[in-house]
Amino acid sequence: MDPVSGFTSIHMDAIKEVGNIGTGNAATALSRLIGRVVEMDVPVAELVPIYEVPARYGSPETPVCAVLVRAEENFSCSLIFMIEEDKAETLADLIIPMDLSGMDLETRRQIRDSALSEQGNIILGAFLNALSMITGWVLPTTTPAVARDMLGSIMDLAASMFGVIGESALLVRTNLIVKDLGQDLGGTVIMIPDPGSLETLLSKLGVL
Repeated sequence: MDPVSGFTSIHMDAIKEVGNIGTGNAATALSRLIGRVVEMDVPVAELVPIYEVPARYGSPETPVCAVLVRAEENFSCSLIFMIEEDKAETLADLIIPMDLSGMDLETRRQIRDSALSEQGNIILGAFLNALSMITGWVLPTTTPAVARDMLGSIMDLAASMFGVIGESALLVRTNLIVKDLGQDLGGTVIMIPDPGSLETLLSKLGVL
C-alpha cells in the first residue's frame, strides 16, 4: 500500500510547510557561509513513497554528490542533501581558499568533499533548526558523511548506513542562485522519517 495515501490534505499541507520553512532557513545559512547573496525560488515540497525518490529527482544513473546525516531523539530521521556532481564542485569551490588546479585529482576531490561536507552540514543543520523552532524539539545529528555515486546507489547507501529507513520521504527542491555568479546551484533536501516519526510530527503540529 502507498504509505502516503493515508495522509489528508491538511496533513500534507503541514508537512510541506515544514519543508518550505526549512529550505528558507537553509538558504539563509548557505548565504552566510559563502559570503554571497543567495536567491531562492519558491521551494517545491512533496511527500512521496521512498521507492519513488530516484524517479522524482532524476535518472537513477545521474551522478550526484550527497551529504548524509541522521537526527535522533524527539524526531528520528535520515537527511540527505543531494546535488548534481558538477554543481557540487562549483558549490564547494566557493569556500575553498586555494587554487586546486595544480593538484592531482584525488587531492582535489578530498578537499572538495571536505568543503561539501561543511556546506551540507550547514544546510541540513539549518533545515533541522527550523524544525526545532517549530516544535521545540532538540534534534542532535550525527557527523556528516559525503558520498559520490549514481542517484540510485546513493539511496541504497543511505539505507545501509542508517539501518532504518522509512516508508515515505519529504523531498524539498528549489533553485538556489548565487547572485554574483548568476548560476543555479539548486539541490534537494531529502528527509526520510523513521516509521512512525511523521505521525509524531503531525501530532506535535496539532493536525493529527
